[in-house]
Amino acid sequence: MASQKDVKNRIASIKNINKITRAMEMVAAARLRRAEQRIEQMRPYAQSMRKLTRRAAEQAGGLPRVPVLEERENEKRVGVVLITGDRGLAGAFNTNIIRDGMRLKGELREQGKEAVFSAVGRKGVGALTFRKEDPRTSYVGFTDRPGFANAREIGEELTARYVDEELDRVELVYNRYVSPLTQHVWRQTLLPLQQADVIGEGVGEEEEEGEESEIEKAHSHSAWEYEPEAEDLLGQLIPEYVNISVYRALLESAASELGARMTAMRSAAENAEEMMDSLTLEMNRARQAEITQEILEVVAGAEALG
Repeated sequence: MASQKDVKNRIASIKNINKITRAMEMVAAARLRRAEQRIEQMRPYAQSMRKLTRRAAEQAGGLPRVPVLEERENEKRVGVVLITGDRGLAGAFNTNIIRDGMRLKGELREQGKEAVFSAVGRKGVGALTFRKEDPRTSYVGFTDRPGFANAREIGEELTARYVDEELDRVELVYNRYVSPLTQHVWRQTLLPLQQADVIGEGVGEEEEEGEESEIEKAHSHSAWEYEPEAEDLLGQLIPEYVNISVYRALLESAASELGARMTAMRSAAENAEEMMDSLTLEMNRARQAEITQEILEVVAGAEALG
């Protein structure tokens, strides 16, 4: 049995860990509400932007004058963008993204295609480097508080690589925020626009078009006139669509990371409290054993003198 002093030292260490994890939980909870508000404001705008861009692309007919609309007949290189965090201590948040990215690479390999990785967040960069999958581009330092400027940098880079035919398709892999306890890994086809789709658990809740309202049905069957022409308008819409899609993914990932960290720190704090209770009981037993031993020694000494 460990000595009373050793148990006390362990209790003191675990108590410090408990304070740290509780503080991290409260910080994550305080920041999570703001992140939730940003997502609630972004989701309708991102969905409307995607609908508008699709409709304009259909009207333009995918003309060669708009290079970003050109679909590759033979896809060889697929850009896979993994959106992770800069820090750990968030449960399986980062691990799930890396695992899904590796799974996607295997699927592409079976199809005779090459996965070209890009990573957002230090954890993604580190994991890919460890697996000898050096990312083509990396973006770090802003995953906890992403700004639209960060999304624009990523979006413009991906669009340029697609137009230059370095990539034949672009996929985003990120965590979609549902609640502090629930985050789903999603795959979103970013480019080409004609293949834009979202794959993942819970997609049907919001991303699939579903039943249209009467107004939406009337709009979809109406003849739309664009000013300027649709193909000219796409030159402005598509970059904005790409940037908004990336920005939404960054916001979803940031909120998911905060939710996962809050949950993980709460669990760690509760485990620390359970360990302190267990060690306190062990310390009491050790103290009782020491007292009993001292009594036995006194009794034995008295008998020896008597």
